[in-house]
Amino acid sequence: MIRTGEQYIEKLRDGRTIFINGEKITHHVDHPAFKNAIRSIAVLYDYQSTHFDKMTFMTASGNRIGKHWMFPTTSQKLIERGLASYDWARLGAGWLGRSPDHVSSALVGMMTHIEVFEAYSQERADALRNYFHYVSEKDLYLTYALVNPQGDRSKSPSEHTKNRYHTLGVIGKNAQGITVRGAKMLATGAPLADEVLVGVHNPLKPGADERYALSFAMPLSAEGIKIISRRSYAIDVNHKDYPLSCQFDENDAVLYFDDVFVPWERVFLFENIEMCRRQFHSTGAEALMDTQSMARYAVKLHFLAGLAQAMTEANGVDKYPAVRESLAELACYAMNIEGLFRSLIHNPNVHNGFYIPDQTLLYTCQIIAQSIYPKIMDTIRRLAGGGVIMLPSSEEDLLNDEILSVIEKTQYSSVLSPVEKVRLMKLVWDSVGSEFASRHLQYEMFYSGSSIVTLNRFYDRYDWQFSRELVENIKVS
Repeated sequence: MIRTGEQYIEKLRDGRTIFINGEKITHHVDHPAFKNAIRSIAVLYDYQSTHFDKMTFMTASGNRIGKHWMFPTTSQKLIERGLASYDWARLGAGWLGRSPDHVSSALVGMMTHIEVFEAYSQERADALRNYFHYVSEKDLYLTYALVNPQGDRSKSPSEHTKNRYHTLGVIGKNAQGITVRGAKMLATGAPLADEVLVGVHNPLKPGADERYALSFAMPLSAEGIKIISRRSYAIDVNHKDYPLSCQFDENDAVLYFDDVFVPWERVFLFENIEMCRRQFHSTGAEALMDTQSMARYAVKLHFLAGLAQAMTEANGVDKYPAVRESLAELACYAMNIEGLFRSLIHNPNVHNGFYIPDQTLLYTCQIIAQSIYPKIMDTIRRLAGGGVIMLPSSEEDLLNDEILSVIEKTQYSSVLSPVEKVRLMKLVWDSVGSEFASRHLQYEMFYSGSSIVTLNRFYDRYDWQFSRELVENIKVS
């Protein structure tokens, strides 16, 4: 059987604890903050079930599951994984950042380098292997929470003496498992996902911070997990005024673990600071999950280029040389990321018989991606001018004949009706100026880490010897 959208939705009716707008929500599937985004994820599963030939594969046990769980044992399988992510991204025009193929790809990448876990602990490696079999066979949707809450960033977690469990840490262990307490962020899509993978991306201090060096996975409905959602951008908006916010708000969240018991079979890393780094950077996790990110990002930039072109055409300026130059730059950015994404899936390295995207090229993608997004937003804002501000207050205005008569006189376009132009410009605003758009700007700039982190990672990976040899050859000659 292939998981359907309806099955996905019904499984989410699990009584998880979510806090939003001063309320404790335990039936969130139909809550206005979450229901539309949940249905947008359901569309992905339905598309997968009706296009199973290109979106799924058959496991050894006879289940059909998404190709994001497939091991890239050939170059063709790596390509198929990438193209499946690209197809899913098209359904949301690239605005669903943490779709179900993201964290699943991280787990596949860990499994391609299972020897890293075996060198650390055979028991933890077996736990990862068994958990992977469980979640993949059920085609579950995972989010992750890898970042420690900010607090006093001049201190390591153990130095927060007044609040030792400000950051998630171990408070006890026994033969059955561990008990954890504290917070993790930023669990993008926690209200939408089945389970959460917890890890650590922040630096920890050896000899002091071991209790915070953990990786495990739990159902988001587990007793003691509290999901603190940020403000929803989907509440009190409609599809015509906020077409993106209404459908694709993923509801980032802080997770608080209030003395949560985690059985050993779900613990992949325990009190080992070095393994926190190796879990992602010494396995294929980062390469595979960020290849999915590049597929999504390429689709999103194509959408933004098309949106800008449609807007300038509606305003009658698309033939102006300066405008064409700006549009060409937007299209070039989209093709740049498209090319980088395709190079990731077509030029892999081979490890243990698995075809893994090249990490140096991946870091190149990350740096370019996070640096160009603010430029893209600025370009579209410049092309829009005051057009995204002079819009009617809401869809209700279009239902009032008196207001509509004025709108029809002021929202003029040679190629669109006044109402069509209003709705196009509402889409532009939701892409570049709304709270939803602002959140996406922050997301694209930081989801791979700060620019300092990504640039330093790239510096360490780049083949400086090759570059220097070119210099020396010219100097010698």
